[in-house]
Amino acid sequence: QVQLVESGGGLVQAGGSLRLSCAASGRIFSINGMGWYRQAPGKQRELVAVITSGGSTNYADSVKGRFTISRDNDKNTVYLQMNSLKPEDTAVYYCNAEIYGRRWTDYWGQGTQVTVSS
Repeated sequence: QVQLVESGGGLVQAGGSLRLSCAASGRIFSINGMGWYRQAPGKQRELVAVITSGGSTNYADSVKGRFTISRDNDKNTVYLQMNSLKPEDTAVYYCNAEIYGRRWTDYWGQGTQVTVSS
């Protein structure tokens, strides 16, 4: 069984920083793209940032210049450094990864709450 376990969420004041981590474990032979998505109350889940196995990145316009995605392939872990946080960043953040165990499968973490107070 493959699992994605997120950590690092919490409550922070506007202008503050948080770092999210997501570690993949289980029967893993290869990981392709990894990314972070978020879902605010009453809204659809949206892409925040993604990173390829080669390190290429893509960000939502709303977080460019404030968030940085990175990954440690040796640890099967993806990170999201969030700086200059705004109240509108408040959401449940989900980790996503395309992983080859027995076949290529899209996996999601359980989500971690990020709350930014004004």
